[in-house]
Amino acid sequence: MVTIKEVKTRKDLRTFASFNEKMYRDVPQAMPDLISDEMANFNPKKNPAYEYAESRQFLAYKDGKCVGRIAGIISHKANEKWKRKRIRFTRVDFIDDYEVSEALFKAVEDWGREAGLDAIHGPIGFCDLDQEGMLVEGFEYDGIFITINNAPYYKNHMRRLGYIKCVDWIENRINIPDKVSPFFEKVSDRVLKENNLKVIKLKYKFQLRKYIRYIFDVINDAAKELYGEVDLTDDMIKKYVNQFILMVNVRFISLIVNEKDEMVGIRVTVPTIGRAAKKSHGRLFPFGWARILYAPYSKPDTLELYLVGVREKYRKKGLPMVLMTEVMKEAVKDGMKYAETGPMLEDNIKVQSMWKRFDKIQHRRRRCWIKKLD
Repeated sequence: MVTIKEVKTRKDLRTFASFNEKMYRDVPQAMPDLISDEMANFNPKKNPAYEYAESRQFLAYKDGKCVGRIAGIISHKANEKWKRKRIRFTRVDFIDDYEVSEALFKAVEDWGREAGLDAIHGPIGFCDLDQEGMLVEGFEYDGIFITINNAPYYKNHMRRLGYIKCVDWIENRINIPDKVSPFFEKVSDRVLKENNLKVIKLKYKFQLRKYIRYIFDVINDAAKELYGEVDLTDDMIKKYVNQFILMVNVRFISLIVNEKDEMVGIRVTVPTIGRAAKKSHGRLFPFGWARILYAPYSKPDTLELYLVGVREKYRKKGLPMVLMTEVMKEAVKDGMKYAETGPMLEDNIKVQSMWKRFDKIQHRRRRCWIKKLD
């Protein structure tokens, strides 16, 4: 018999936050979340998203053992923006037992019905910088730090529970060349000159804080039409800065400004830290913080392409080529072999066109599922 327990105590929350890492500890491709970050994400006192959203977390127990977890989110801000009445599910993990998955999803679905909502979709988090998309293809490839890992059997459970595809995100693995193409450099130089733009390169982390506000302004502008997106508030920006600053190597951040020194394009990439997080079992202490702090400077073979944003006014002027060329220069210097694009909506042709001139494979696919609530 399966028992569902709503998370109420700090001990329950730690069990919830650490469940994925423990479940996939022996799966080489699975990169864990930082447990401390997840504890903060579901703490209303530490996550500003609770200003416009509600969340409940649930644990499944069978024979006295925790065998699954799920969280529900009601984003009033997203429902208002997109004119929908939906509840989100996120952080869903379970053993290969239909009784367990059914009980977990029932807990969130029932909450959605009680709240007068008419559909449930996910996995999708509090905002576009949160986790989204269940892995449905590409299980044999290493995940990246910001994405979800799950077993292949999840998708069979989803179909059995009555969920259907809503949208898919795809990911590419790019083979980094031995040198940057002269063509890319020539085009980039021309784009900058013709549009009176310049690239800002940073040397030290403290310089990044000067530009953080402007970086996220560009992100908000670039992402406003993405699936389920809500604008980041100032407090949310501070939260994500504090979470990500540890893993940043500023050499791999490219910023473009116009003649008025206004930020018009950004590219944030990170040398992979997934292996460091896995070796530390998702924990910063006692030694995880040192491994993760050092990882971006240890010249790993993979670069993770986290964020790209170009203001609407400049989207047809070739800025993505400039941003990627700048990043590739640094990757070539470090002898990196691969770049991981991260999830892109399969119908976002503009973003996908950025990679058409690169040697790449489309190797992973993630799905947002949806189900009507009767």
